[in-house]
Amino acid sequence: MIEEKEIAILIREYLETHHEKMIHFLKDLVTLESPTREIEKQHRILGFLRVKFEAIGYHVIMVPGQLTGGYLYARPIDRDRSLPLQLIVGHCDTVWPTNTIKNMPISYDNGMMKGPGIYDMKAGLTQLYFSLLALKAIHAPLKVTPIVLINSDEEIGSRESTNSIKRLAKISNRAYVLEPPLGLDGKLKTARKGLGRFTLTVTGKAAHAGLDPEKGINAIVELSHQVQQLYAMNDFEKGITVNVGMIEGGISPNVVAPESKAVVDVRVMNEADGKLITDKIKALKPLLPNVQLTIEGRIGRPPMERTPRNQELWRIAKEHGQQLGIHLEQATSGGGSDANTTSIFTATLDGLGTPGDGAHAPHEYIFGNKIIERTALLTLLLLTEPLNKNI
Repeated sequence: MIEEKEIAILIREYLETHHEKMIHFLKDLVTLESPTREIEKQHRILGFLRVKFEAIGYHVIMVPGQLTGGYLYARPIDRDRSLPLQLIVGHCDTVWPTNTIKNMPISYDNGMMKGPGIYDMKAGLTQLYFSLLALKAIHAPLKVTPIVLINSDEEIGSRESTNSIKRLAKISNRAYVLEPPLGLDGKLKTARKGLGRFTLTVTGKAAHAGLDPEKGINAIVELSHQVQQLYAMNDFEKGITVNVGMIEGGISPNVVAPESKAVVDVRVMNEADGKLITDKIKALKPLLPNVQLTIEGRIGRPPMERTPRNQELWRIAKEHGQQLGIHLEQATSGGGSDANTTSIFTATLDGLGTPGDGAHAPHEYIFGNKIIERTALLTLLLLTEPLNKNI
């Protein structure tokens, strides 16, 4: 039987000899620009990935979306049905509009590979594909069967794919999410804040601002009071943030505003704080008389917490990192991902993509040489024994 150390060496050697092919594959993905809301572009990149997965012995199902490009689900054709499952989640959509590549062309200089969507997260998709190739090449026995879901709506909250991610996470022994790691040193993400959106709508009464303003009820004034109360809910020490990010209201400068609206972003570290802040927001009352206040919204992405099972998966990853000569650290991310969803149902590790910087920014890049070691790490994780689900 091959020892773990030998397997790690074989994986690394395979990936090093295929580094050029990995870079070429990644360039192809970046060239296939895939803005979230452009369905045709999503179908192109998902179709590209479908061909690749089918070529290495995976059965692929393409599930269309109603408002987005849908998602790709893949599993090995010759899988052993007695083995447990492990879910690998990635997304192919980016925040960049079509033709961004003209102003952000693909380049590879001084070890940095640049391009729109390369860090978030087409490098992660490249790692996934070559990790599966490496497993086939070294003939290492899998104890847990990998299944894959790649969605095209993650950047807008995975609204159409979340239910499928939930179903797969429920039947999986563990989940790996290929979002980029945190910071230039590539910390793995073992916790993420939960994310909520709330909308406050104030209905007042219109009146002429010059002739009879006293007959009106200004919805903007009422909303200003509500904004102050919302900001008082911030608790930075506990990681609770409440941000009024959008406001609109009124119909004309010479009319007492009959309506106003605020959209609020809420982030929390744990489920209890999510319930607490939700209850506080929903309990807000108007301060002005004869005003109607309507509050809608919820915590849509629950927090990914450092549960015992998630920490066990992190411990295993750290050990594998040591085998590969990588010093890994864990970190908390203020943003959400599909790991927030999988973590509810199974052990989850996030941030397994390639180190770099510039997610959603014009300088987006990865360290081109780091893609080998991070793919090797993912491959070793896929070879790990099943986790104890009772942790």
